[in-house]
Amino acid sequence: MPHVNDPAVLERLMRTKGRWAIVGLSTNEWRAAYDTSLFIRDRLGMEIIPVNLPGDPVHGETGYARLADIPDSKLPIDVVDCFVNSQKVGAVVDQAIAVGAKAIWMQLGVIDEAAAERAKAAGLDVIMNACPAQDAVRFGL
Repeated sequence: MPHVNDPAVLERLMRTKGRWAIVGLSTNEWRAAYDTSLFIRDRLGMEIIPVNLPGDPVHGETGYARLADIPDSKLPIDVVDCFVNSQKVGAVVDQAIAVGAKAIWMQLGVIDEAAAERAKAAGLDVIMNACPAQDAVRFGL
């Protein structure tokens, strides 16, 4: 059965202040992650942690190469927001489970039913094929 996003979970994740690790966030201003991460930080009021292969800082926030590289002082991670393609997101979901994240958010166009099932089985909330900047309008955020 395909995953269906629960509107109550969408709203709760966007309204509850927390720490979002944004995988695929780089300094490339042309990528969707760049502006969406600013929305998550500045409009929704979340702490953001950039995760990108070189571990580059973004928006003045310290970056890390992998979720496992994020120090204990920055844990727990409330949401792992995935700006990676569908073929790579399963590995990110497995890393999120391993570090004890509370939720997975797969961005628009990022779909992996098996990864979503693994995350749910591990007790994580799952949002798939959605963008918080677009969904925020529905909830008056």
